[in-house]
Amino acid sequence: KPSAQVVWPIVGQEILNGDVGGGFQGVQITSGFFQLWRASGITSEFELYATAIGGLFMAALMVFAGWFHYHKAAPKLEWFQNVESMMNHHLAGLLGLGCLGWAGHQIHIALPINKLLDAGISPKEIPLPHEFLVNRELMCQLYPSFSKGIIPFFTLNWSEYADFLTFKGGLNPVTGGLWLSDTAHHHLALAVLFIVAGHMYRTNWGIGHSMKEILEAHKGPFTGEGHKGIYEILTSSWHAQLAINLAMMGSLSIIVAHHMYAMPAYPYIATDYPTQLSLFTHHMWIGGFCIVGAGAHASIFMVRDYNPAKNYNNVLDRIIRHRDAIISHLNWVCIFLGFHSFGLYIHNDTMRALGRSQDMFSDTAIQLQPVFAQWVQNIHTLAPGNTSPNSLATASYAFGGDIISIGNKVAMMPISLGTADFMVHHIHAFTIHVTVLILVKGFLFARNSRLIPDKSNLGFRFP
Repeated sequence: KPSAQVVWPIVGQEILNGDVGGGFQGVQITSGFFQLWRASGITSEFELYATAIGGLFMAALMVFAGWFHYHKAAPKLEWFQNVESMMNHHLAGLLGLGCLGWAGHQIHIALPINKLLDAGISPKEIPLPHEFLVNRELMCQLYPSFSKGIIPFFTLNWSEYADFLTFKGGLNPVTGGLWLSDTAHHHLALAVLFIVAGHMYRTNWGIGHSMKEILEAHKGPFTGEGHKGIYEILTSSWHAQLAINLAMMGSLSIIVAHHMYAMPAYPYIATDYPTQLSLFTHHMWIGGFCIVGAGAHASIFMVRDYNPAKNYNNVLDRIIRHRDAIISHLNWVCIFLGFHSFGLYIHNDTMRALGRSQDMFSDTAIQLQPVFAQWVQNIHTLAPGNTSPNSLATASYAFGGDIISIGNKVAMMPISLGTADFMVHHIHAFTIHVTVLILVKGFLFARNSRLIPDKSNLGFRFP
């Protein structure tokens, strides 16, 4: 019989140990590698072998480069302080050219191979990847605009390329993944964006932005000296930089976790439930760890690297000065969320124990509908009709629309929200606000507190 005190195994080890079908050899993996390889256009173990050898060669090259730049010609410390050059290189080089290279691979190799695979052609009959590069006839049969070459690009007639750079929205009905032509378009657009962004900062020429000037110009009406002094902190304290990067990467990891099921990027990943579950869990945990690390390194920064004399009345100083208001608000919201959301669950437990299910909070009894969230979902379902009338479907079926099923398994369907979602949302709000309270209180009171005003002089330190 159901009880509030029993944790029901909705999904556990048994999902992995179930029968995987006839003739299965090897290890059942839940890392998503198969789906990633399928999306890249890898169709055989030989291609995988070649890719691995290429990776090995690149790794050896990088090991050599690391040795060279550390032992033979190490850069001076000032080199790491040159943030404008770093921003330009990271934006244009890593992100911009990285996206461009990936878009190129997707267009010239992954797209034709996936199109043939989706049409049901056996991997053995598909030409080798390099043939799509050297034999234009092959590409023209699949994507007619290839016969025009790059003339439409230079004549600004870009719509010619709409056969492989699409804006369909929704999922491919064969694989249950995002349209590969949509993702190629996405990476090409991002490449343009980041290459432009990589020309924003002032280096050897007298044009472009200076990071220090931008930060010091940011003075709001209520923020005193604003971001003055922040540039010096971020160029001289590894811990401050690490704290910000960990907070950003952690938050991003959690966002990625949710997008991976709402907009499954790889073919057949949406119907591979163990993999979906594993990847979601992995990215949520990693994100949480990174955010906790951000709090820890912010505290180390406050103890080791923070200089109060150089941070008078700037945003950081003002945060520290009104820390009591921040902590008491966080404290209040944790108490509020904790008592109220836990109270709803206790009410339901009691009603169920007394056999009064009609008095429980649920969609079939006392409703607590998340009306605002439902309104947001509805807007997301309707909006593409106005903003991109030519697209076939909404960005994600989570918001509403059809059920996409692949081989009798649900790939994606509308995630309708109800009373249970409203309740668990507030439990999650409670847990993350408690986490924020612990981390923020830790770094705001790292140097001193009412109890120990001279904490920073007592030799307390991190191990």
